[in-house]
Amino acid sequence: MKSLDVPHCLMGTIRITQDIRAGLEKTWQHLADLASHPTWMKDAEGVEFLSGSTEGIGTRMQVPTRVGPFRTTDILEVVSWEPGVSMGVEHHGIVDGFGRFILTGDQNQSTVVWEENLRFPWWWGGPITAWIAGPVLRSIWRGNLRRFARMVADA
Repeated sequence: MKSLDVPHCLMGTIRITQDIRAGLEKTWQHLADLASHPTWMKDAEGVEFLSGSTEGIGTRMQVPTRVGPFRTTDILEVVSWEPGVSMGVEHHGIVDGFGRFILTGDQNQSTVVWEENLRFPWWWGGPITAWIAGPVLRSIWRGNLRRFARMVADA
């Protein structure tokens, strides 16, 4: 489901990696708790589930998002879910795209890779917005993963 059938400009893939001082099982348990994501995601202001489920493929969420002065409401749908391995979501709204978390590790330590590939509509600045947004979002998401790592390690 696209919000509008208008040309979008691709931002390119952002990939961030974070080591976590906790085992894979514990890390997945926290990552799979989608309702808790706004506690460590600075850009997510909340989450409202639109589906009957709160985890797994088909879970749909409405997420008010703020980056600086820009606000939007993302509709996220979980499209892949491999416990302890990865989860992927499609973004629907003004900004469309695909995001994925990939986990590796063992019982003592884990690593989370966060990949996002977003498209901005031409009427929202298209290529200029995509060019500016890349470094800004990378910085925000790097901070998000650091907060997530501390939360998991301290739990």
